[in-house]
Amino acid sequence: MYELKVTNHFAAAHNLREFHGKCENLHGHNWFVEVRVRCRGLDSTGLVMDFGLIKKRLNGVLDEIDHKYLNELPYFKERNPSSENIAYFIFSKLARDIDSDSGGRAWLYSVSAWESDNAAATYIEGELGS
Repeated sequence: MYELKVTNHFAAAHNLREFHGKCENLHGHNWFVEVRVRCRGLDSTGLVMDFGLIKKRLNGVLDEIDHKYLNELPYFKERNPSSENIAYFIFSKLARDIDSDSGGRAWLYSVSAWESDNAAATYIEGELGS
């Protein structure tokens, strides 16, 4: 089994509805995102897939949320923009592209959204659903 990791970051504001604490107030984070792609075997060139392609796909998703007030985005109108839901949002946007770009050989295994140096939420491969 092989695993590729790609990281990036984005900045955004949010507030957690019905949290009953400081995070219910408007605030922001510089999120650090880690994407993990897995594959059972290498292609004919000895690769799982091109890191550059994974980075390009991740950048496209992060462009949708970078420097935004997350609560105003359609996906987060009904869902709290928690690190857990952010990880799932990124996962759900990337999963089909990774499968397609790798010819079905590799799959998106997990996405972690770090809201600080010592706190992260991870969505791991499973049934897509809300």
